[in-house]
Amino acid sequence: MIHRAQVAFIAFLFLLTNSFPIYAQETFSLANEDRVLLKKIEKDSFQYFLIHTDPETGLTKDSSRSGAPASIAATGFALASFAIASQNGWLSYREAYQKIERTFDTLERKAANEKGFFYHFLDPKTGKRIWNSEASSIDTALLIAGALLAASYFKGTPLENRARKLYERVDWNWMRNGTLLFCHGWKPEHGFLPYYWDMYAEHLILQALALGSETHPVPKEMWREWKRDIDSYNGNEIVYSYTGSLFTYQYSHAFIDFRNLNDQGIDYFNNSKKATITNQEFCALHQNEYQTYQKNIWGLSACLGPDGYKAYGAEPGIGLHDGTIASYAAIGSIVFTPVESMSVIRTLYERYGQQLYGDLGFKDAFNLDRNWWAREYLGIDQGIIVMMLENFLNEGAVWKHFMKLLMIQRWIERAELTNKTV
Repeated sequence: MIHRAQVAFIAFLFLLTNSFPIYAQETFSLANEDRVLLKKIEKDSFQYFLIHTDPETGLTKDSSRSGAPASIAATGFALASFAIASQNGWLSYREAYQKIERTFDTLERKAANEKGFFYHFLDPKTGKRIWNSEASSIDTALLIAGALLAASYFKGTPLENRARKLYERVDWNWMRNGTLLFCHGWKPEHGFLPYYWDMYAEHLILQALALGSETHPVPKEMWREWKRDIDSYNGNEIVYSYTGSLFTYQYSHAFIDFRNLNDQGIDYFNNSKKATITNQEFCALHQNEYQTYQKNIWGLSACLGPDGYKAYGAEPGIGLHDGTIASYAAIGSIVFTPVESMSVIRTLYERYGQQLYGDLGFKDAFNLDRNWWAREYLGIDQGIIVMMLENFLNEGAVWKHFMKLLMIQRWIERAELTNKTV
Protein backbone atom coordinates (compact mmCIF):
# COMPACT_ATOMS: atom_id res chain seq x y z
CA MET A 1 0.00 0.00 0.00
CA ILE A 2 1.29 3.47 -0.85
CA HIS A 3 1.09 5.93 2.07
CA ARG A 4 0.30 9.62 1.74
CA ALA A 5 3.93 10.62 2.35
CA GLN A 6 4.98 8.45 -0.58
CA VAL A 7 2.20 9.95 -2.68
CA ALA A 8 3.49 13.43 -1.95
CA PHE A 9 7.10 12.52 -2.76
CA ILE A 10 6.26 10.70 -6.02
CA ALA A 11 4.00 13.52 -7.17
CA PHE A 12 6.69 16.07 -6.33
CA LEU A 13 9.28 14.20 -8.39
CA PHE A 14 6.89 13.92 -11.32
CA LEU A 15 6.09 17.62 -11.25
CA LEU A 16 9.73 18.54 -10.93
CA THR A 17 10.92 16.37 -13.81
CA ASN A 18 8.05 17.34 -16.09
CA SER A 19 8.19 21.05 -15.22
CA PHE A 20 4.46 21.65 -14.78
CA PRO A 21 3.97 25.32 -13.82
CA ILE A 22 1.29 24.60 -11.19
CA TYR A 23 0.65 28.19 -10.19
CA ALA A 24 1.69 29.82 -13.45
CA GLN A 25 -1.94 30.66 -14.29
CA GLU A 26 -1.67 33.80 -12.15
CA THR A 27 0.64 35.29 -14.81
CA PHE A 28 -0.89 33.36 -17.69
CA SER A 29 -0.98 34.91 -21.16
CA LEU A 30 -2.95 33.04 -23.82
CA ALA A 31 -1.15 32.64 -27.13
CA ASN A 32 -3.16 33.67 -30.18
CA GLU A 33 -3.03 30.16 -31.69
CA ASP A 34 -4.40 28.75 -28.44
CA ARG A 35 -7.19 31.33 -28.39
CA VAL A 36 -8.13 30.34 -31.95
CA LEU A 37 -8.23 26.66 -30.96
CA LEU A 38 -10.33 27.31 -27.86
CA LYS A 39 -12.80 29.41 -29.85
CA LYS A 40 -13.09 26.61 -32.39
CA ILE A 41 -13.76 24.09 -29.62
CA GLU A 42 -16.39 26.33 -28.05
CA LYS A 43 -18.19 26.90 -31.35
CA ASP A 44 -17.98 23.25 -32.42
CA SER A 45 -19.23 22.08 -29.02
CA PHE A 46 -22.17 24.47 -29.29
CA GLN A 47 -23.26 22.71 -32.48
CA TYR A 48 -24.40 19.78 -30.32
CA PHE A 49 -27.32 21.89 -29.11
CA LEU A 50 -28.33 22.88 -32.63
CA ILE A 51 -28.37 19.30 -33.85
CA HIS A 52 -29.67 17.45 -30.79
CA THR A 53 -32.38 19.84 -29.59
CA ASP A 54 -35.83 18.91 -30.86
CA PRO A 55 -37.00 21.63 -33.29
CA GLU A 56 -40.61 21.48 -32.03
CA THR A 57 -40.29 21.09 -28.25
CA GLY A 58 -36.86 22.64 -27.68
CA LEU A 59 -35.86 19.74 -25.42
CA THR A 60 -32.24 18.60 -25.73
CA LYS A 61 -31.16 14.98 -25.93
CA ASP A 62 -29.04 13.50 -23.18
CA SER A 63 -26.56 12.16 -25.73
CA SER A 64 -25.96 11.91 -29.46
CA ARG A 65 -26.88 8.22 -29.35
CA SER A 66 -29.85 7.31 -31.54
CA GLY A 67 -33.04 7.14 -29.50
CA ALA A 68 -31.61 8.93 -26.48
CA PRO A 69 -34.16 10.73 -24.27
CA ALA A 70 -34.13 14.43 -23.51
CA SER A 71 -32.30 15.48 -20.36
CA ILE A 72 -33.50 18.52 -18.44
CA ALA A 73 -29.93 19.33 -17.38
CA ALA A 74 -28.78 19.18 -21.01
CA THR A 75 -31.74 21.43 -21.88
CA GLY A 76 -30.55 23.94 -19.28
CA PHE A 77 -27.10 23.96 -20.85
CA ALA A 78 -28.73 24.36 -24.27
CA LEU A 79 -30.64 27.46 -23.14
CA ALA A 80 -27.41 28.97 -21.82
CA SER A 81 -25.57 28.03 -25.01
CA PHE A 82 -28.15 29.62 -27.31
CA ALA A 83 -27.73 32.93 -25.48
CA ILE A 84 -23.94 32.63 -25.64
CA ALA A 85 -24.18 31.84 -29.36
CA SER A 86 -26.13 35.03 -29.99
CA GLN A 87 -23.37 37.04 -28.31
CA ASN A 88 -20.71 35.36 -30.46
CA GLY A 89 -22.60 35.72 -33.75
CA TRP A 90 -23.15 31.98 -34.22
CA LEU A 91 -26.89 32.62 -34.09
CA SER A 92 -28.75 35.82 -34.81
CA TYR A 93 -30.56 37.53 -31.93
CA ARG A 94 -33.87 36.42 -33.43
CA GLU A 95 -32.78 32.81 -33.93
CA ALA A 96 -31.55 32.46 -30.35
CA TYR A 97 -34.64 34.17 -28.98
CA GLN A 98 -36.98 31.85 -30.87
CA LYS A 99 -35.13 28.74 -29.74
CA ILE A 100 -35.29 29.79 -26.10
CA GLU A 101 -38.94 30.78 -26.50
CA ARG A 102 -39.80 27.36 -27.95
CA THR A 103 -38.21 25.60 -24.98
CA PHE A 104 -40.06 27.84 -22.53
CA ASP A 105 -43.34 26.95 -24.26
CA THR A 106 -42.69 23.27 -23.59
CA LEU A 107 -41.52 23.78 -20.01
CA GLU A 108 -44.61 25.84 -19.23
CA ARG A 109 -47.21 23.61 -20.88
CA LYS A 110 -45.95 20.10 -21.64
CA ALA A 111 -42.87 18.99 -19.74
CA ALA A 112 -43.68 16.57 -16.91
CA ASN A 113 -42.93 17.98 -13.48
CA GLU A 114 -43.93 17.75 -9.84
CA LYS A 115 -44.30 21.01 -7.91
CA GLY A 116 -42.02 22.69 -10.45
CA PHE A 117 -39.32 19.99 -10.34
CA PHE A 118 -38.91 18.44 -13.77
CA TYR A 119 -38.35 14.76 -14.37
CA HIS A 120 -34.75 13.95 -15.18
CA PHE A 121 -35.46 12.31 -18.55
CA LEU A 122 -38.26 13.24 -20.90
CA ASP A 123 -39.50 12.15 -24.29
CA PRO A 124 -37.96 14.80 -26.56
CA LYS A 125 -41.08 14.84 -28.75
CA THR A 126 -43.79 15.01 -26.08
CA GLY A 127 -42.15 16.14 -22.85
CA LYS A 128 -43.54 13.12 -21.00
CA ARG A 129 -41.58 11.33 -18.28
CA ILE A 130 -39.66 8.27 -19.44
CA TRP A 131 -37.23 5.66 -18.05
CA ASN A 132 -39.03 5.70 -14.69
CA SER A 133 -36.90 8.76 -13.94
CA GLU A 134 -37.12 10.91 -10.84
CA ALA A 135 -38.25 14.49 -10.43
CA SER A 136 -34.68 15.70 -9.96
CA SER A 137 -33.51 18.46 -7.64
CA ILE A 138 -30.08 19.13 -9.16
CA ASP A 139 -31.13 18.66 -12.77
CA THR A 140 -34.04 21.05 -12.26
CA ALA A 141 -31.62 23.55 -10.70
CA LEU A 142 -29.35 23.34 -13.76
CA LEU A 143 -32.36 23.77 -16.04
CA ILE A 144 -33.66 26.81 -14.14
CA ALA A 145 -30.18 28.33 -13.93
CA GLY A 146 -29.86 27.95 -17.71
CA ALA A 147 -33.28 29.55 -18.24
CA LEU A 148 -32.49 32.51 -15.98
CA LEU A 149 -29.09 33.01 -17.59
CA ALA A 150 -30.48 32.81 -21.12
CA ALA A 151 -33.22 35.31 -20.35
CA SER A 152 -30.69 37.73 -18.85
CA TYR A 153 -29.13 38.08 -22.31
CA PHE A 154 -32.50 39.36 -23.60
CA LYS A 155 -33.28 42.05 -21.06
CA GLY A 156 -36.57 43.86 -21.42
CA THR A 157 -38.21 41.03 -23.39
CA PRO A 158 -40.95 38.58 -22.30
CA LEU A 159 -38.26 35.92 -21.83
CA GLU A 160 -37.19 37.55 -18.57
CA ASN A 161 -40.65 37.32 -17.06
CA ARG A 162 -41.19 33.77 -18.33
CA ALA A 163 -37.89 32.53 -16.89
CA ARG A 164 -38.71 34.16 -13.57
CA LYS A 165 -42.11 32.42 -13.46
CA LEU A 166 -40.53 29.03 -14.18
CA TYR A 167 -38.20 29.71 -11.28
CA GLU A 168 -40.90 30.97 -8.94
CA ARG A 169 -43.12 27.92 -9.36
CA VAL A 170 -40.44 25.52 -8.07
CA ASP A 171 -41.45 24.49 -4.54
CA TRP A 172 -37.97 24.19 -3.08
CA ASN A 173 -39.36 23.46 0.39
CA TRP A 174 -41.15 20.36 -0.84
CA MET A 175 -37.85 18.79 -1.92
CA ARG A 176 -36.55 19.10 1.64
CA ASN A 177 -38.93 16.33 2.76
CA GLY A 178 -39.10 17.90 6.22
CA THR A 179 -35.32 18.11 6.64
CA LEU A 180 -32.71 20.84 6.30
CA LEU A 181 -31.16 19.04 3.31
CA PHE A 182 -32.32 18.71 -0.27
CA CYS A 183 -33.36 15.26 -1.42
CA HIS A 184 -31.89 14.05 -4.72
CA GLY A 185 -35.36 13.46 -6.12
CA TRP A 186 -38.86 12.03 -5.93
CA LYS A 187 -40.75 9.30 -7.78
CA PRO A 188 -44.53 8.91 -7.84
CA GLU A 189 -44.19 5.18 -7.26
CA HIS A 190 -42.09 5.36 -4.09
CA GLY A 191 -41.87 8.96 -2.91
CA PHE A 192 -38.61 10.66 -2.01
CA LEU A 193 -35.31 8.97 -2.81
CA PRO A 194 -33.15 7.90 0.16
CA TYR A 195 -30.28 10.19 -0.89
CA TYR A 196 -29.69 13.79 0.20
CA TRP A 197 -27.24 16.52 -0.72
CA ASP A 198 -25.38 16.30 2.59
CA MET A 199 -21.79 17.19 1.60
CA TYR A 200 -19.90 19.31 -0.91
CA ALA A 201 -20.88 18.52 -4.51
CA GLU A 202 -22.32 20.18 -7.58
CA HIS A 203 -25.42 21.16 -5.57
CA LEU A 204 -24.27 24.70 -4.69
CA ILE A 205 -26.34 26.01 -7.61
CA LEU A 206 -29.39 24.26 -6.12
CA GLN A 207 -28.72 25.86 -2.75
CA ALA A 208 -28.25 29.29 -4.31
CA LEU A 209 -31.51 29.24 -6.26
CA ALA A 210 -33.52 27.90 -3.30
CA LEU A 211 -32.14 30.35 -0.77
CA GLY A 212 -32.69 33.19 -3.22
CA SER A 213 -36.35 32.36 -3.81
CA GLU A 214 -39.09 34.77 -2.75
CA THR A 215 -42.04 32.49 -3.54
CA HIS A 216 -40.72 29.32 -1.86
CA PRO A 217 -37.73 30.37 0.26
CA VAL A 218 -36.06 27.66 2.32
CA PRO A 219 -34.64 28.25 5.81
CA LYS A 220 -31.28 29.96 5.64
CA GLU A 221 -29.98 27.31 8.05
CA MET A 222 -29.89 24.92 5.08
CA TRP A 223 -26.70 26.57 3.85
CA ARG A 224 -24.88 25.46 7.01
CA GLU A 225 -26.44 22.00 7.25
CA TRP A 226 -24.42 20.19 4.58
CA LYS A 227 -20.94 19.02 5.48
CA ARG A 228 -17.76 20.63 4.25
CA ASP A 229 -15.49 17.62 4.75
CA ILE A 230 -11.79 18.43 4.37
CA ASP A 231 -8.95 16.10 3.48
CA SER A 232 -5.40 16.71 2.31
CA TYR A 233 -3.63 15.40 -0.78
CA ASN A 234 0.00 16.30 -1.48
CA GLY A 235 -0.23 19.24 0.90
CA ASN A 236 -3.47 20.63 -0.54
CA GLU A 237 -6.41 20.77 1.85
CA ILE A 238 -9.62 20.38 -0.11
CA VAL A 239 -13.31 20.56 0.71
CA TYR A 240 -13.90 17.45 -1.33
CA SER A 241 -16.77 15.70 -3.07
CA TYR A 242 -17.53 12.02 -2.51
CA THR A 243 -16.52 10.91 -6.00
CA GLY A 244 -13.68 13.37 -6.56
CA SER A 245 -15.05 13.87 -10.09
CA LEU A 246 -14.00 17.17 -11.60
CA PHE A 247 -17.53 18.05 -12.73
CA THR A 248 -18.53 18.42 -9.07
CA TYR A 249 -16.03 21.28 -8.82
CA GLN A 250 -17.22 22.85 -12.11
CA TYR A 251 -20.99 22.85 -12.59
CA SER A 252 -22.02 25.49 -10.05
CA HIS A 253 -18.91 27.50 -10.93
CA ALA A 254 -19.99 27.74 -14.56
CA PHE A 255 -22.82 30.01 -13.40
CA ILE A 256 -21.61 31.47 -10.09
CA ASP A 257 -18.50 33.61 -9.84
CA PHE A 258 -16.95 32.44 -6.58
CA ARG A 259 -13.71 34.36 -7.06
CA ASN A 260 -14.56 37.07 -4.54
CA LEU A 261 -16.90 35.13 -2.25
CA ASN A 262 -15.86 33.86 1.17
CA ASP A 263 -17.92 31.27 3.06
CA GLN A 264 -16.63 31.58 6.62
CA GLY A 265 -13.06 31.07 5.48
CA ILE A 266 -13.77 28.78 2.52
CA ASP A 267 -12.82 30.02 -0.95
CA TYR A 268 -14.69 27.69 -3.32
CA PHE A 269 -12.93 29.02 -6.41
CA ASN A 270 -9.51 28.26 -4.96
CA ASN A 271 -10.90 24.95 -3.70
CA SER A 272 -11.78 23.94 -7.28
CA LYS A 273 -8.33 25.03 -8.40
CA LYS A 274 -6.71 22.79 -5.79
CA ALA A 275 -9.02 19.89 -6.67
CA THR A 276 -8.01 20.22 -10.32
CA ILE A 277 -4.31 20.25 -9.47
CA THR A 278 -4.86 17.20 -7.28
CA ASN A 279 -6.62 15.44 -10.16
CA GLN A 280 -3.53 16.04 -12.28
CA GLU A 281 -1.18 14.81 -9.54
CA PHE A 282 -3.33 11.72 -8.94
CA CYS A 283 -3.04 10.78 -12.62
CA ALA A 284 0.72 11.41 -12.47
CA LEU A 285 1.05 9.05 -9.50
CA HIS A 286 -0.69 6.25 -11.42
CA GLN A 287 1.16 6.90 -14.68
CA ASN A 288 2.94 3.54 -14.57
CA GLU A 289 -0.37 1.69 -14.15
CA TYR A 290 -2.24 3.22 -17.06
CA GLN A 291 -0.91 4.24 -20.45
CA THR A 292 -3.57 6.95 -20.76
CA TYR A 293 -2.08 8.94 -17.88
CA GLN A 294 0.96 10.03 -19.83
CA LYS A 295 2.62 13.42 -19.63
CA ASN A 296 0.16 16.29 -20.21
CA ILE A 297 -2.93 14.04 -20.04
CA TRP A 298 -5.19 14.07 -17.00
CA GLY A 299 -8.88 14.64 -16.30
CA LEU A 300 -10.86 12.19 -14.17
CA SER A 301 -14.57 12.95 -14.12
CA ALA A 302 -17.91 11.25 -14.67
CA CYS A 303 -18.14 10.09 -18.28
CA LEU A 304 -18.65 7.18 -20.61
CA GLY A 305 -16.09 4.41 -20.33
CA PRO A 306 -15.31 1.00 -21.77
CA ASP A 307 -17.59 -0.55 -19.13
CA GLY A 308 -20.35 2.06 -19.21
CA TYR A 309 -20.92 5.43 -17.59
CA LYS A 310 -19.00 5.84 -14.33
CA ALA A 311 -18.20 8.59 -11.84
CA TYR A 312 -14.43 8.55 -12.30
CA GLY A 313 -12.48 10.78 -9.96
CA ALA A 314 -9.36 11.41 -7.92
CA GLU A 315 -8.64 11.54 -4.23
CA PRO A 316 -9.71 13.00 -1.87
CA GLY A 317 -12.88 11.02 -2.42
CA ILE A 318 -13.29 7.42 -3.52
CA GLY A 319 -10.93 7.89 -6.47
CA LEU A 320 -12.53 5.45 -8.93
CA HIS A 321 -10.41 5.19 -12.08
CA ASP A 322 -9.44 2.68 -14.77
CA GLY A 323 -7.41 4.72 -17.26
CA THR A 324 -10.40 6.54 -18.75
CA ILE A 325 -10.02 10.29 -19.35
CA ALA A 326 -13.02 12.58 -19.83
CA SER A 327 -12.35 15.02 -22.67
CA TYR A 328 -14.34 17.82 -21.05
CA ALA A 329 -12.64 17.55 -17.64
CA ALA A 330 -9.56 19.68 -18.27
CA ILE A 331 -11.53 22.11 -20.46
CA GLY A 332 -14.14 22.62 -17.74
CA SER A 333 -11.36 23.53 -15.30
CA ILE A 334 -9.66 26.05 -17.57
CA VAL A 335 -10.79 29.01 -15.45
CA PHE A 336 -8.97 27.43 -12.49
CA THR A 337 -5.84 26.05 -14.19
CA PRO A 338 -5.38 27.68 -17.61
CA VAL A 339 -1.76 26.56 -18.13
CA GLU A 340 -2.37 22.94 -17.21
CA SER A 341 -5.72 22.74 -18.99
CA MET A 342 -4.37 24.30 -22.16
CA SER A 343 -1.58 21.73 -22.21
CA VAL A 344 -4.10 18.87 -22.08
CA ILE A 345 -6.35 20.44 -24.70
CA ARG A 346 -3.52 20.98 -27.15
CA THR A 347 -2.20 17.44 -26.57
CA LEU A 348 -5.59 15.78 -27.07
CA TYR A 349 -6.34 17.81 -30.17
CA GLU A 350 -2.98 17.33 -31.86
CA ARG A 351 -2.17 13.78 -30.79
CA TYR A 352 -5.61 12.14 -30.76
CA GLY A 353 -7.82 14.48 -32.73
CA GLN A 354 -8.46 11.95 -35.48
CA GLN A 355 -10.08 9.52 -33.04
CA LEU A 356 -11.44 11.97 -30.48
CA TYR A 357 -12.47 15.16 -32.28
CA GLY A 358 -15.47 15.41 -34.59
CA ASP A 359 -17.94 17.91 -36.01
CA LEU A 360 -19.33 18.63 -32.53
CA GLY A 361 -15.97 19.01 -30.81
CA PHE A 362 -14.38 16.47 -28.48
CA LYS A 363 -16.21 13.19 -28.06
CA ASP A 364 -16.85 12.21 -24.48
CA ALA A 365 -13.87 10.13 -23.37
CA PHE A 366 -11.13 7.64 -24.23
CA ASN A 367 -9.00 4.89 -22.70
CA LEU A 368 -5.71 3.99 -24.37
CA ASP A 369 -5.18 0.90 -22.21
CA ARG A 370 -8.41 -0.63 -23.54
CA ASN A 371 -8.07 0.95 -26.99
CA TRP A 372 -11.50 2.43 -26.37
CA TRP A 373 -12.80 5.67 -27.89
CA ALA A 374 -16.23 7.11 -27.19
CA ARG A 375 -18.39 7.52 -30.26
CA GLU A 376 -20.93 9.69 -28.49
CA TYR A 377 -21.25 13.22 -27.23
CA LEU A 378 -23.07 13.96 -23.96
CA GLY A 379 -25.15 17.12 -23.71
CA ILE A 380 -24.09 18.09 -20.19
CA ASP A 381 -20.42 17.63 -21.07
CA GLN A 382 -20.71 19.77 -24.18
CA GLY A 383 -22.52 22.35 -22.08
CA ILE A 384 -19.80 22.72 -19.47
CA ILE A 385 -17.26 23.15 -22.29
CA VAL A 386 -19.24 25.99 -23.88
CA MET A 387 -19.90 27.80 -20.60
CA MET A 388 -16.42 27.56 -19.13
CA LEU A 389 -14.72 28.56 -22.37
CA GLU A 390 -17.08 31.53 -22.63
CA ASN A 391 -16.10 32.62 -19.12
CA PHE A 392 -12.43 32.10 -19.87
CA LEU A 393 -12.26 33.71 -23.30
CA ASN A 394 -14.70 36.58 -22.75
CA GLU A 395 -13.75 37.94 -19.34
CA GLY A 396 -16.29 36.07 -17.27
CA ALA A 397 -19.21 36.89 -19.56
CA VAL A 398 -21.52 34.24 -18.09
CA TRP A 399 -20.60 35.19 -14.54
CA LYS A 400 -21.32 38.86 -15.21
CA HIS A 401 -24.86 38.07 -16.34
CA PHE A 402 -25.66 35.54 -13.65
CA MET A 403 -24.27 37.41 -10.65
CA LYS A 404 -26.54 40.39 -11.38
CA LEU A 405 -29.69 38.29 -10.89
CA LEU A 406 -31.69 39.34 -7.82
CA MET A 407 -32.14 35.79 -6.55
CA ILE A 408 -28.37 35.29 -6.56
CA GLN A 409 -27.86 38.52 -4.65
CA ARG A 410 -30.47 37.33 -2.12
CA TRP A 411 -28.65 34.01 -1.74
CA ILE A 412 -25.35 35.77 -1.04
CA GLU A 413 -27.04 37.83 1.66
CA ARG A 414 -28.98 34.97 3.26
CA ALA A 415 -25.98 32.61 3.22
CA GLU A 416 -23.93 35.40 4.82
CA LEU A 417 -21.18 35.18 2.24
CA THR A 418 -18.64 37.97 2.36
CA ASN A 419 -16.72 39.71 -0.39
CA LYS A 420 -13.01 38.95 -0.25
CA THR A 421 -12.13 42.29 -1.83
CA VAL A 422 -13.71 44.34 0.94
